[in-house]
Amino acid sequence: MTVVVGQDTAKTRRELEVNGQKIAYYSIPAAQEAGFGDFSKLPASLKVVLENILRFEDGGFSVSTDDIKAFSEWAEKGGQNPREIAYRPARVLMQDFTGVPAVVDLAAMRDGILGLGGDAKKINPLVPVDLVIDHSVMIDEFGNPRAFQMNVDREYERNMERYQFLKWGQTAFENFRVVPPGTGICHQVNVEYLAQTVWTDKDQNGVDVAYPDTLVGTDSHTTMVNGLAVLGWGVGGIEAEAAMLGQPISMLIPEVVGFKLTGEMVEGTTGTDLVLKVVEMLRKHGVVGKFVEFYGDGLDKLPLAQRATIANMAPEYGATCGFFPIDAETLRYLRQTGRDEDRIALVEAYAKENGFWRGADYEPIYSSTLHLDMGTIVPAISGPKRPQDYVALTDAASSFAKVVADYRGIDVSDAAKDMLDEGPAATKSVDIRKSHPVKGKEFDLHDGSVVIASITSCTNTSNPYVMIGAGLVARKARALGLNRKPWVKTSLAPGSQVVTEYLEAAGLQEDLDAIGFNLVGYGCTTCIGNSGPIAPEFSEAIAEGDLIATSVLSGNRNFEGRISPDVRANYLASPPLVVAYALAGDMNIDLSSEPLGQDKDGNDVFLKDIWPTNAEISELVDKTVTREAFLRKYADVFKGDEKWQGVKVSGGETYDWPPESTYIQNPPYFQGMGAEKGSIKNIENAKVMLILGDMVTTDHISPAGSFKESTPAGKFLTEHGVPVREFNSYGSRRGNHEIMMRGTFANIRIKNEMLDGVEGGYTKGPDGEQTSVFEASMAYQAQGTPLVVFGGEQYGAGSSRDWAAKGTALLGVKAVIAESFERIHRSNLVGMGVVPFEFTGGDTRKTLGLKGDETITILGLDTVKPLETLDCAITYGDGSTKTIKVKCRIDTQPEIEYIENGGVLHYVLRNLAKS
Repeated sequence: MTVVVGQDTAKTRRELEVNGQKIAYYSIPAAQEAGFGDFSKLPASLKVVLENILRFEDGGFSVSTDDIKAFSEWAEKGGQNPREIAYRPARVLMQDFTGVPAVVDLAAMRDGILGLGGDAKKINPLVPVDLVIDHSVMIDEFGNPRAFQMNVDREYERNMERYQFLKWGQTAFENFRVVPPGTGICHQVNVEYLAQTVWTDKDQNGVDVAYPDTLVGTDSHTTMVNGLAVLGWGVGGIEAEAAMLGQPISMLIPEVVGFKLTGEMVEGTTGTDLVLKVVEMLRKHGVVGKFVEFYGDGLDKLPLAQRATIANMAPEYGATCGFFPIDAETLRYLRQTGRDEDRIALVEAYAKENGFWRGADYEPIYSSTLHLDMGTIVPAISGPKRPQDYVALTDAASSFAKVVADYRGIDVSDAAKDMLDEGPAATKSVDIRKSHPVKGKEFDLHDGSVVIASITSCTNTSNPYVMIGAGLVARKARALGLNRKPWVKTSLAPGSQVVTEYLEAAGLQEDLDAIGFNLVGYGCTTCIGNSGPIAPEFSEAIAEGDLIATSVLSGNRNFEGRISPDVRANYLASPPLVVAYALAGDMNIDLSSEPLGQDKDGNDVFLKDIWPTNAEISELVDKTVTREAFLRKYADVFKGDEKWQGVKVSGGETYDWPPESTYIQNPPYFQGMGAEKGSIKNIENAKVMLILGDMVTTDHISPAGSFKESTPAGKFLTEHGVPVREFNSYGSRRGNHEIMMRGTFANIRIKNEMLDGVEGGYTKGPDGEQTSVFEASMAYQAQGTPLVVFGGEQYGAGSSRDWAAKGTALLGVKAVIAESFERIHRSNLVGMGVVPFEFTGGDTRKTLGLKGDETITILGLDTVKPLETLDCAITYGDGSTKTIKVKCRIDTQPEIEYIENGGVLHYVLRNLAKS
C-alpha cells in the first residue's frame, strides 16, 4: 500500500493517495494547524462528529468556526462542553416495522406538499436509505424441517399489502433500496455488508471525498455498527425522515464515557456474558445521552463479532452509542466479510492520517471512565424484565425463586429467606411453585417452566463464536441422548444467511435440528415479540394456574409483555445457554451444579459435560467462517427470492391509498395544514390520562406484538371484517394510524397508578369510570379537553419506536411530565409536537400525591426558551392547589421551531414547499 498526502491550503481539505487513487478528505490535523484548537486528545467517536462539522462548514451549512473550536474546548474542560451543533449523517437504515410508517409519512408528505402548492418530487431522500425487511416473520411453525418454508409462506400471506407498498416506495423514491424478506436482520446485514467504515462520495462542492461512515437508523440497535467503527444510533422514524430530507440533527456535543477493557475472556465464558456485565455497569454509571467509547489493551483480544455484541446493546445501557475505534481487527473483519481490498486500504490510510486509528498509545481524554478486567467475567443471564438485571448463572435459580416469592406475595420468614438464598431446593420448601398437570401428558407445568427457548436477534447471531458454541452444545447433548423438554418451544432465527452457511459447513445444523432448533426464518422473531403461539394446552395451563412461565432468548430485550402474552419472566442468555435451558426446561434448576437430565444409560448429565472448550469453538470458526461465504450470500442481496420478485406494484409519484386496506392508510398529520407555522400553545385545564411508574418502555407505550379481539384494535379489525387469525401484530400494522392509536398504552403489562392493581391499557374517562385508554381519549377530545401523562424515571426506555410518540400525540396528549426521559423517546415526543417536562426540586408523582383526578395548567409555553423552567399549577380533586416547577425538555432552538410547526415533519414540509 502506498500513501501520499497533499494539502489544500485554502481549507482543511487535503488529498490522500492510496494505491495510486487520489481522494480528498477533511483533515483534523489541518484544522489544528489552522489554529482552531488542539484536537489531539479527542476520543475517536467525537472526532467523527468534528469531521462532520469541518466538512459541512466548508459548504456553508450554518456551521461556524465556534462550532469547530468547541471541540477543543471540550477537551480543555475535561470532556464537558454541551454546545448545540448540527450533525448530518451520511445515510439512513430502516427495518420494516419502523420503515413502513416512515414511507407512509413520506407518501403523505407528497400529498401534503401538493396541497401547499409545492412539487411532490421535493419529498425524496437526499441521502442513501436502506430498508431491510426483518421484523415480519413470525414463528408459527418450529421444531421440524418444514418450519422455515411454512413461516415464510405465512409471512407473505400476512404482509403482502405492506410489501407491495414498500416496493412502490422503492420505485417512487430515489436513494431508497429494499433488502427483501428472508435475507437477515438489518443490523447484521449492515455490519456484514452495507457498512464501509470509511465512505466515499461527492461532497456539497462536487469533490470526491473520503469521510467516516455515519448513519442514523429507525431501530435502537443501529448502534451495533459502532463495533465496526461506524458512528450510528437509533432515532425515531420522524427524525430519520427529517434527516433523509436534508434536515440536520440538532444535538449537543455529548460527554464521552471511556470504558477500558483489559485482560481476556476465560474458559467457559462468552461475549454475551461480557455484554450483560457491561450493561449492568453502565446503567449504574448513568450514560443516557452520552457516547461510550471502548478502549484498552483488552481490545487486542476481542474479536469484532464480540465488539458488535457490546455495541448492539447500547440502548440497554442507555447510551447514544458504544463505539470501538478503527484498529487492525477492524481491517481483519472487513477483509473476512468480503469488502473490497482498495476500500480496506483506504480505511487504514484514512484512519492513520486523520487520527482515528487505535494504536498502542491510544489514551484520549474522556468525560469519565470505567474499567473491566475481562478475566473476571462469569457465565450469566439477565432478567426477568430488564436487560440490566444481571444475574450470575450460579445465582439464577435462587434469584428466580425470589421473583416467584415476590409475585405470589408470600410472607417469607427470615429462616425461609435464608433458604431462598440456598437455591431451588429451598424454593420448593417454602411452597412458592404452583404445579399444573397438562391433560394427557406425563409432565406438569409450574412456576419456572421454560416454554420458549429461542436463538434469535442480531445481538448474538452475528457472533460466530457463540453460534458455533451453541451448535457444539447441541452436538454433545445429542450424543448423550438429551433432548429439549416437550413443553419448550425452540427456534433458531439467524441474523443472516451466512450463519446457516457456516453451521452447515461445520455439520452443526443437523445437531441443532435434532434437539428442536430448526431454522424458522431470518429475522428478529422472538426478540421483537414474534415468538408465535405456544401449544394451546400449555397456554391454557399457564392461564388456569396463573403460572410464571419463562422464556430464555439470545436477544437484547426482555421487557414485560414483549416476548409472549403467556410468559411473565424473560431472560437474556448466550446461545449455548439457550440450548442448555431448553434441555433443562426449568428455571428452578441450577445449571451450574444440578443435572440438565440423564443420558441414555440413566447417568446425570451436567452443563460442564456438554460445554465446548474455547479451542474447539475457535477451530471451527477459523475453518468455516470464510470470506467466500460472505461473498456468496451477499452477491444478490437486493434481488430476493421468487416470492419477492413476484410482488406486483402500481402507482406513480403519489400513492393511491387503498380505502379498504387495514395495513396502509393516509395519516391525518398533514391534512388541512396551512402554509404558516403557529406558536406553542399553553396547556390549560388539562386532565390526567395516565400515571405511570419507573422504566416505562416504548413497548409499554406502543406494543409490537399480538393483540386480542377484545382490545380496541381487535374490535376495529373485527368491525372491518378481519378474522382473528389475520390480526397479525401491532408492529406489522404501523402503517395504519387507526390501529396504532388504539394500541397506544395498550401493553398487557402496563400499570396505570390511577387504577388499583389493574394491568393493561385502561384509565378513567370523563365520567370517572374505568375504560380503555383509547375510549377515554376520544371522549376527552370530543369535549376539547387536553391531556397530560405523568411518569417516573427513564420514561420511554427501549426501542426507538416513533409510534410511542405518534400515538401519544393522536390521543390528544399535550405534555408528558416525568422524572427523566430516555434520549430517543424525548426527541420523538418533540418531533410530534408533544412537550416533555421533567420534575424538579425532588418532586415526583408520589410526593405530589397524584391520583388522576387533578387538573393541570402550564403557562409560558408561548414564549418558552430551550430547557426553561416553568410553573405547573395542579388543582387537586378536592379543590386544593399547588404550583411546582417543571423543566421543559425542549432542548434546542430548532426543537422550539418544530413544536411551533406542530412537529418536525410539518417544519420540513413547509420549508420545502416555500423553497
